[in-house]
This record gives sequence, C-alpha cells and structure tokens, in this order.
Amino acid sequence: MSDLARQLNDYRLTTAEILYFMPDFRRVLQSYVWQEYDLAPEFPILRKFLDFWQQNLDGKLHSVRVAHVPVIKPAEFRPVAAELLIH
Repeated sequence: MSDLARQLNDYRLTTAEILYFMPDFRRVLQSYVWQEYDLAPEFPILRKFLDFWQQNLDGKLHSVRVAHVPVIKPAEFRPVAAELLIH
C-alpha cells in the first residue's frame, strides 16, 4: 500500500524512541528511533517490530515512547477579524 493510501485509511506517521540496554554493557542505555505509518491507538506495526526485537535481538528493552500525528488533515480555517486594502 502506498503512503498516500495509508494516510487516507487513517494511518498516522508514528515515531517511537526505543531505549534498550546494550548487550555488552548491561547498565548502559542506547537509543533507537523508529518511524513508520501506523494505526493509533493499537499500533500493530510497532508492536510487530517490538515483538521481533524481543525475540531476535540481544538488547533488552527498557522503555518505548511513542508520538503520532496525522500527516493529511483538514485545512485550518481562521476567520479574518479585519481586512486592509491597499491601492
């Protein structure tokens, strides 16, 4: 599915900051940023990625912080309080 089709089907640009413990240094946290179009609030694509991480990668997850925003949204409309004409 194209990105435009996803956005029209209510997918939102989702960014996740993943903090994990480095495999060789158990007390050191490393940050990884993941970004993809996903469906809020269940985030099935992010959950699939995190499941893959836990099953296949050595770095144990510490925390995940998620932000999402619709890229295509209704046009913003503000009424004009005054109008100035210059000839």
